[in-house]
Amino acid sequence: MQIKPSLVFASLFTVLCLLAPAAHAASDCEAKALSKDGKPLYGAAKAAFVKKCESESGAAPSCADKAIDKNGKALAGAAKTAFMKKCEAGK
Repeated sequence: MQIKPSLVFASLFTVLCLLAPAAHAASDCEAKALSKDGKPLYGAAKAAFVKKCESESGAAPSCADKAIDKNGKALAGAAKTAFMKKCEAGK
């Protein structure tokens, strides 16, 4: 069975189109992560700011959106259940 290059390209293009808005919003929040003095935030302060910014803008991807394996395929079965449980506990 041979994989068609056009199918691979279409799949990659679709994934990139779906991830681009989330990545853009995250970079916006990271760019806004400044202290009152205008200096960049670091560490826990930056992480907290970005998390709050993303949740307010609605740009944070849901746990279901993040449930993908290292190859970009959707998780299923026990792996998805474990991931969802861990992800939702972290919110």
